[in-house]
Amino acid sequence: MNTNELTTGSITKKLALLALPIMGTSFLQMAYNLIDMIWIGKLGADHVAAIGTAGYFMWFSFALITLTRVGAEVKVAQALGGAKQEAANGYASTSMIFALIVGLVYGLVLIVSRQHLIGFFRLGDSLVEGMAMSYLKIVAFSMPFSLLNQVLSAVYNASGVSKLPFRANGIGLMLNMILDPLLIFGAGLGVIGAAVATTLSQIFVSLLLVRMILGSSKPYGGFHLTSNVHWGQLKEMLKISLPAALQNGLFTIISMFVARIVAGFGTTAIAVQKVGTQIEAISYMTATGFGVALSAMVGQNMGAGKIDRVKKSFRSAILTMALFGSITSVLLFFGAEYLFGIFIDEEPALSMGVVYLRIISLSQVFMCVEITMAGGFNGLGKSVPPAVVGVLFNSLRIPAAYALSTYTVLQLNGIWWAINVSTFFKGSVLFVILIIILKQLGKQKNQILE
Repeated sequence: MNTNELTTGSITKKLALLALPIMGTSFLQMAYNLIDMIWIGKLGADHVAAIGTAGYFMWFSFALITLTRVGAEVKVAQALGGAKQEAANGYASTSMIFALIVGLVYGLVLIVSRQHLIGFFRLGDSLVEGMAMSYLKIVAFSMPFSLLNQVLSAVYNASGVSKLPFRANGIGLMLNMILDPLLIFGAGLGVIGAAVATTLSQIFVSLLLVRMILGSSKPYGGFHLTSNVHWGQLKEMLKISLPAALQNGLFTIISMFVARIVAGFGTTAIAVQKVGTQIEAISYMTATGFGVALSAMVGQNMGAGKIDRVKKSFRSAILTMALFGSITSVLLFFGAEYLFGIFIDEEPALSMGVVYLRIISLSQVFMCVEITMAGGFNGLGKSVPPAVVGVLFNSLRIPAAYALSTYTVLQLNGIWWAINVSTFFKGSVLFVILIIILKQLGKQKNQILE
């Protein structure tokens, strides 16, 4: 299969064609949690709180996913943009082996340390804690496959062939949709059934993607599962991935401290935040998909030395996601009761959830633009600026959430406002940094021409 050439033709059209399957893949991956949440929500808020608590450690795995996939995505795209097929093969195979190793280690850590990890939140409810530990123990087995799926999707995306991972994840989601009700209710396994369904589905997706990359549909000639790790290439990829991975990891840790503040308002508040973030993922996953597409577009054009096309790619992606973020804001604000009621329709969780969604709706534009820009920064090979901005303003959420929830009449809603305001600043500051960097690229191009 030929790669999708991103250095020529309509920028907006190619961004959209590349981004749509990536966004679809992101939504499919998100849908695993959404479907689990919908079915588990029928068992009550305590069950949702259990999955929500364990989910923070699934969330932390995104830092490891970032560590294994971002550098691969960028270096593969740049190698292909510079017509260096052999180098692209090496980056792809090395990232795949590295992802498997990291996933195995993290899964083992989750199994061994699950009691201490869940205990961190001080839930004060032994039943919820027990369910959370059981869920975490099972999904830990999915970690190697989850990371492998992300890396395989990344190397396809970098080549401009984003439809294949979308199809594989679509099949996996359908399997999950079938298994969830059968295991949760039919077999009476509850949260354990949700964990088993997700794990089996992830394993199935891995088998599909590995078969694709080794079969006739592979975009990389000479790819073998038994390839050795290219240590020099791994170092190059980690140099790009590490800042973004640290940002994601710290973001999760910060979110866990915020969740600990939320837990002070009871398990219902935890369930509200978990469901709310799943709904908000409409924006997050869409922006992530566009960010990945922008990374591939920018990476290939940087490799080909087409700076003007890099700038136009940023402009097209940012305008598109600003529009999408505006639409999502309206949807979350006016459709809050309906959307939250899909998951939990019991009081007081429903009323608390409506308030959460309406507050968070105000920052959707800034979140969409920030995430999209971060993908473009990765394509430039400059992953440090979004990491620094993200860590700085996310860190401020902890004292802000504590102060607003403790010393003002806002109480629990003060936590949501702390998250909201930090998102506004992240998007605004990163946009200013992007303008400065793009101006510097323009000057470098002019100097070369002179």
